[in-house]
Amino acid sequence: MSTASRITLATTLSSAIGIVIFVHYAQKSEKSAMHAGVLRDMEQQKVKRERLADFEMQKQLEEEYRKIQTVHDSSQPDTAT
Repeated sequence: MSTASRITLATTLSSAIGIVIFVHYAQKSEKSAMHAGVLRDMEQQKVKRERLADFEMQKQLEEEYRKIQTVHDSSQPDTAT
């Protein structure tokens, strides 16, 4: 085997190994980024459910208070006077 063929073989092998390592690293980093996105989405859905529950609770409290108290719209002028 000549020196040129050995150099070509070594260069080709090292390039192939480098490409395989790079692709493996890229796949791992992409997978972790996708997993982080899933975790972020789950957290956003949790916050959304909490806000919706708070809204529903406030809505029920408002209905309960409206039954107990008389509420007038302060943006309308009082026509009784």
